[in-house]
Order: sequence, then structure tokens, then C-alpha cells
Amino acid sequence: MRRRAKKKNVVLGVLVLVSVLYFFYPYEFLLMGLTRSAQSIPYQSSRHAERLLSKESWVEQGDYLPLNVTYQLLAGAPADQQKFLAVGLSSVKRKKGSYLIPTLQSLFSQSTPEERSSMVVVVLIADFDYSWISNTVREINATFDSELQEGQLVVIHVAQDWYPPLTGLKRNYNDAPDRVTFRSKQNVDYSFLIHYSAGLGQYYLQLEDDVLSAQNFLTTIRKHVEEQNAKKGTWAMLEFSALGYIGKLYKSSDLPLLARFLLLFYQEMPCDWLMTHFRELLTQRQAILFKPSLFQHAGTFSSFQGTYNKLKDKDFEEGVYTNPSAEVYSNISTYQKHFPKLAWDAGEGFFWGRSPESGDHLTVVFLEPTLVTGILVETGSGGKDLLDSGQVELGQGVLNKDKKSCKTFQSLGAFINGKFEMHEVDKLHSSASSCLRILVTAAQKDWVIIQKIRITTK
Repeated sequence: MRRRAKKKNVVLGVLVLVSVLYFFYPYEFLLMGLTRSAQSIPYQSSRHAERLLSKESWVEQGDYLPLNVTYQLLAGAPADQQKFLAVGLSSVKRKKGSYLIPTLQSLFSQSTPEERSSMVVVVLIADFDYSWISNTVREINATFDSELQEGQLVVIHVAQDWYPPLTGLKRNYNDAPDRVTFRSKQNVDYSFLIHYSAGLGQYYLQLEDDVLSAQNFLTTIRKHVEEQNAKKGTWAMLEFSALGYIGKLYKSSDLPLLARFLLLFYQEMPCDWLMTHFRELLTQRQAILFKPSLFQHAGTFSSFQGTYNKLKDKDFEEGVYTNPSAEVYSNISTYQKHFPKLAWDAGEGFFWGRSPESGDHLTVVFLEPTLVTGILVETGSGGKDLLDSGQVELGQGVLNKDKKSCKTFQSLGAFINGKFEMHEVDKLHSSASSCLRILVTAAQKDWVIIQKIRITTK
């Protein structure tokens, strides 16, 4: 009897000790369940890793339960104050190379200090090769020390035990089993990433780990968000790239729903299909896609089996689109609806004209005089319909009669292989201009396409 009583007291004592440990140190206690290999990861154990949602969210109001997942903080810690933008991306070990570091470098290098202070980048290391994870985190620490210190970069991990079954799933669309496993895990990765990021920013931007960013993308996003919020009606997702799950922007308040949606239907279809259904369920029927695209797919080899991937966004422009308001005219016969102004406006449009004669032109008339600092003009498509002979000119003094041209023009240079590019224009032409003209200097039988006219201004 005494032995039984003694054994019972020992068991009760152990249970009390376990309860006390879990009550006071829940996160550290759960981490004890990780495998020995995981213990080699250089992480910083912090309660910041448990920060899932802001106090204003409906989850903390008690209406819904949070996801059953625990996060391991590998590097950095989110700031206490909510940022304007949280940028999320998930990264796994690839068979051929890695694009994570260049992707992060592009995000930060294309942003001003003010823009970087308004965002936090959250990286989910979604792989279970702990040697690779350790090397990756070490490289991130070495490359982005200041961003980590400033709370602009956070690296997290979720142990494999928290994932639902990833094999033996339904083979929708006749996908091979390994393909089903890959896309299903990707849905869960994004679900965990989005759930953690909720509340870190007013808005959330989904990216992949192999992209290039346009210059000052955050400022452009802020401008479009303000314009969209000023309109009547509501929106659920804004798109800043036409590709996959790249450049998709959500309101932070919708993230808990999105995280659960991706997890609930994780084995049904790819993430970029699910996101369309989610947007429609939130009553946004049509996609809202902005051009030019702010993000470009840069990876050459896919994260799935290392297959070659040449996917590119044709509307991506790495530099800032700064063309001022203007009217565009041309005396070259226009083909169908490829009007002259399409070469000036952002997006995929272009001007397409029939065989030009010497002296024909396309003239841009600025609504306000503008000091031009750089000019880029690209013509042709696939090596055809190039402008063989032409020059670019700046003009001053808008004609009062029809306001479709200027009184005087100064030549800046000729096209070379259908392209004209010039920087530091203001050093040669220091006064404000009212017109930019593309002048044909020799007739050609081929038609001409002017793909884009882009200028930078002071």
C-alpha cells in the first residue's frame, strides 16, 4: 500500500510540475518536443513568435479559434507597432540553386529608408532539412543584420508535426501523387505564413521566393490602395503581378479567413486557383490588376523537381513609371485600336502604325512643362516592325492653335536598332520641355510598332 501511495504521489508530482512548466513557459515547453536535428537550428526563442494577430482582430475578440500551430522564430523579431505593409514569402530547398537571398536584396534595395521602415518581410522557411535551414538562416543573419535589428525582417519555421497529411491525397485534375503533395503542402505553407503575418501590417502582400521588385514598389502600392479605398464598393484582393501567387495584396482583417480557407481546401487545388475563389467569395467578382507589374518572376528552375521555368511577366517594369500627364498625337496611319497614347501609358498596350514616310512623327504634348532627365523608347516586336530611321527630339512652346505640337524642337539623337535611350538629358537640355517627338527620318515599307515611351523627370 505504501509503495502504491508513494508511486501515486510521484506521478501526481510530475503532472503538477508539467502543468506549471506549460502554464508559465508554453512556447519553450512545446519546443522541447522538436526533434534533435531541429535543435541545431540557430534560432532566437521569443514570445514574438507567438504574436499571431492584433488585438483588434476578431480572433482575439473570441469569435473564432486560432489555427492549431506553433511557430519557431529563427531570426529577427517583429516590431511592436503595426506597419503599413507585411510582405510574406515561403521558401523551400530547391534541387538547383536558391533565389531567396537575391529576392530579399531586391525588396530592400528597391525601397527607400522611409519605405523600409513602413514594412516588415516575413519569411517562412518551409523545409524540413535542418542542415539546409541552418545554413540559410546563417546566411540571412550575415546579409541582413540591420534589417533584422530594425524589425524589418522576420524568419520563422513550423515543425513538420503541425502539418496535416501530405500523402495519399485526392488526385484532382489527374495530377501525379508527387505533384499533389507539392501543391497541397504549398497551400499549408501559405496558410501558416498568412496566419502568422496577420496584424503585423495594415495590408499583406504575398510573394514567392524568386522574384525581382520594381523600384519604390511600396509607394506605388500605397497610392493604388488609397485610390481604391476612395472608390465606392469594396475589394478583397489587389494584384500587382499577373503571375501565380505573386504580388497579391490583402487587407489584414481578411487574413484569418484566408489562412483557414487555404488550410481547409489545401488538397483540392493549387493556391493561385484557391485565391480566385476566395476573392469571389468576398464578393469581388472581377480581378483588379494594376500595370505595370511591380514584381517579376526571376527563378529559372522550379521549386517542384527543379524543372526549367521560363515564366515571365511581360508587364513588369523595374524602374519607376513616372510619365507625366500628356496627350499623344501621330500622323502615321494607326492599325485597328493600337492608338499612339498606348505607347505612353503604363501597361501592355503599344502603338502600331502602317508604313511611315520621312517626316512622319509621334508627338507627346505635356500638360505642364516638364524637365526631362531620362528617355527610353523601344520599337518593334520580336525583331519585326522596328523603326529603321528616326530621331528623338524635345520641344518648347506649345502651338496655341491646335496644341498638338511645339514651336521649336531640339534633336537629342538617333535610334539604334530600333531603340533610343538617354540619361542625364537635363545636362544637354536644361530648361523645361513641352513636347517629346519621335521623328521618322526615312521612309520604310515595314509597319512600325512603338512599344513604350518612358521618361524620368526632375
